[in-house]
Amino acid sequence: MAATARGSVGEIRAADVEAAGLAAADAAAFLAALRSATGKYGGDAAAAWAAVVAAGVLRPDHPHALHQLVYYSVYAGWDRAKRGPPPYWFPSPTDCKQTNLGRVMEQNGPKLLGASYKDPISSFALFHKFSIENQEVYWKIVLKELSIKFVREPTSILDAPDKSKKGGTWFPGAVLNIAECCLLPWPSQNKTDDSTAIVWRDEGFDDYPVNRMSLKELRTQVMTVANALDTMFQKGDRIAIDMPMTCNAVIVYLAIILGGFVVVGIADSFAPQEIGTRMRVAKAKAIVTQVRL
Repeated sequence: MAATARGSVGEIRAADVEAAGLAAADAAAFLAALRSATGKYGGDAAAAWAAVVAAGVLRPDHPHALHQLVYYSVYAGWDRAKRGPPPYWFPSPTDCKQTNLGRVMEQNGPKLLGASYKDPISSFALFHKFSIENQEVYWKIVLKELSIKFVREPTSILDAPDKSKKGGTWFPGAVLNIAECCLLPWPSQNKTDDSTAIVWRDEGFDDYPVNRMSLKELRTQVMTVANALDTMFQKGDRIAIDMPMTCNAVIVYLAIILGGFVVVGIADSFAPQEIGTRMRVAKAKAIVTQVRL
């Protein structure tokens, strides 16, 4: 049963909790835990919600309507127009440092920002500002992190002759082979054949360990598919991919590029008629797909 959000989390009553699907016998204890977690945060909605999450007040087995009641009541006064959607999940400091961006910030933040750098969360706005104002420095770091190797180096990061307008030409004059970037080791960047190239978990196997594929394993599979395609198609032929975001889709995508063909991306949500239209417009010679597992 749905429950109506209140004007603040402090206005939630036992009747609201029960209307959201929690048993009457548990309503009082839930409200006490909610008051304890949020009581000292006053009008700081984000801090109050973070406290609710940290305290484990809401559990996975609680009714979805109860989650909605608390969330929308906490953020009842949130100005979406100015601040965007209210945050739901707050990563821990350790989690933040283990993300790709977090690692880049930890490695480069102290050098670029000096004593102003603290951590990926509190220093994010400052790091973002630096990336905008110092594009040459920032994007060289990103390209190195992504192991991007140019066949022909760009003349600059961003060519924006008209400073009064946003935008311009990114990496003018650059030439690269994305398959080469993804498949070849780069020892100077600690990217070896034994490095993990793909991490994934198959749909429906949420309780199983994640799968990992090394760079060497990925390269072997990509080359196998590319060689097979080479026996059937001519260089420059267009080959469509209509697959969900799986490990196999990555292999096929890179194989098409490595073989010298052109990728035609088709969303796996498309209906048959839409797929046919995309195939005709792109003049694709073939389509790679898979049955749903």
